[in-house]
Amino acid sequence: MADVKARNPVEPEFHQAVFEVAESLTLVLDRHPEYRRAKILERIIEPERVVIFRVAWQDDAGELHVNRGFRIQTNSAIGPYKGGLRFHPSVNLGILKFLAFEQVFKNALTTLPMGGGKGGADFDPKGKSDSEVMRFCQAFMCELFRHIGPDTDVPAGDIGVGAREIGYLFGMYKRLRNEFTGVMTGKGLTWGGSVIRPEATGYGAVYFAAEMLKTRKQDLAGKTCLVSGSGNVAQYTVDKLISLGARAVTLSDSAGYIYDEAGIDREKLAFVMDLKNRQRGRISDYADKFKGSVYTSIDPALDHNPLWNHKADCAFPSATQNEINEKDAANLLRNGVYVVSEGANMPTSVAGVEQFLEAKILFGPGKAANAGGVATSGLEMAQNSMRISWTREEVDARLFNIMRTIHEVCHGTAEKYGTPGNYVNGANIAGFLKVANAMVDQGVV
Repeated sequence: MADVKARNPVEPEFHQAVFEVAESLTLVLDRHPEYRRAKILERIIEPERVVIFRVAWQDDAGELHVNRGFRIQTNSAIGPYKGGLRFHPSVNLGILKFLAFEQVFKNALTTLPMGGGKGGADFDPKGKSDSEVMRFCQAFMCELFRHIGPDTDVPAGDIGVGAREIGYLFGMYKRLRNEFTGVMTGKGLTWGGSVIRPEATGYGAVYFAAEMLKTRKQDLAGKTCLVSGSGNVAQYTVDKLISLGARAVTLSDSAGYIYDEAGIDREKLAFVMDLKNRQRGRISDYADKFKGSVYTSIDPALDHNPLWNHKADCAFPSATQNEINEKDAANLLRNGVYVVSEGANMPTSVAGVEQFLEAKILFGPGKAANAGGVATSGLEMAQNSMRISWTREEVDARLFNIMRTIHEVCHGTAEKYGTPGNYVNGANIAGFLKVANAMVDQGVV
């Protein structure tokens, strides 16, 4: 870790991601000295390629803007690089390296042949017109197209990159390359997209929680659930919770959160989807619309997030990294939460994870619990390669089977390495072994 910090200064999220994995892997490296000799962990930590580029674009008023674009291609040992693009002002090299590093292990767990990568730009699509977003996406793709392809690197969406942005990006790629290939996932259903893709991450996080509960002979019916965020992941987490008989009581955005003790039903969820996906409004409008719900603004200076301080059984952090800190984790445990399934990437701090593991609750880390999104992206790639489309039922069944397999692998690997019930160790070790063995087979490259 001293070497990682010295070589990658001012990248705390990347340090955190590497530390969590490295800590789990002491159990493996002691049993398999050949991985130490081959410097496998050191080679995974160092990305195979980092691309940073200028994105110049013009707004509707004719003013020029310059943003910075990135693509981190971390590991391709088991398949082409696969990972989302994030458009958000917070995007920087360290955050994308952490996301790409996590993606390597997550993708390995899906059972599909995908390597790990991530990318994006410090561009904020909020408040921009469709024309401005289109011009930015086209300028971004004018550089990115050199580094991606259906058998090289297949980007997808992430925060700030939804169906609109994917359409503009793919359109420019198609024009520049003069070819129609499955180079991006999250595409529209009429031009190569897959059903269930928008729902997949949220559905998968709920499926993983259900599998964890089965180990205690329980299910989600009747459980009270806290959900953060209000984008795709949060929306479809709530959707699947409703289907399985659970009661979701919270949703949030960057300004605050709503608490609805009666539960978010189908009508309320439809309002949220229209509010966030079409109107691009604030979650505070929910409290104005539905009596009995309460909106609370979140003060950034607070040392905790009050969303995590309500009585509940389950928590589904689905917003962003490190949204659950040490105090939040303590509040969750004190309020009776014993299932945490991470829909976002690394939403729990190291201190928070340690509390969950010490309490022996059912804790599904993001690289396992939210792997449903990239798994369905892999299914979209397969459909594109075969020039076919599967039905909603077929894709959902494949997603469910993948999430069940991920759970079985994580659960079994944790037991094999002497830490039963520790899904963090199980996910890290299982993902590492698949990638490490491929790297050994392929030599020093």
